[in-house]
Amino acid sequence: MFLSICYVALQHVLQLIVLRCRSRDVNALEIVVLRHEVAVLRRQTARPRLTTDNRVFLAATSRVLPRSFWTLFLVKPATLLEWHRRSVARRVGPIVAV
Repeated sequence: MFLSICYVALQHVLQLIVLRCRSRDVNALEIVVLRHEVAVLRRQTARPRLTTDNRVFLAATSRVLPRSFWTLFLVKPATLLEWHRRSVARRVGPIVAV
C-alpha cells in the first residue's frame, strides 16, 4: 500500500517537473487545442462531427505540437496525418510528371 502511494506521488512530481520544463508556447498551444476540442464537443451530443475547419485546425496544430502530445486530440494520429496530407495536396494541387 505504502509503495503504491509513493509511486503515485513520484509520478505526479515527475509530471509537474515535465510541465514546468516545457516552453510557454507549447503550453499555450496545448490550451488552445483543448479549448477548441471542448467547443466542438459542447456543440454535439452524440459522436463529434468535425467540420472541415475543425480538421484543418487540428491537422495544423498537430504539426506544431510534438507527437507525444497527439494523445490530446479527439482522433487517431494516423487521421491527423491524413488530414494534413489532404490539406497540403489541396494547397499545392496535383503534381504532373513531365
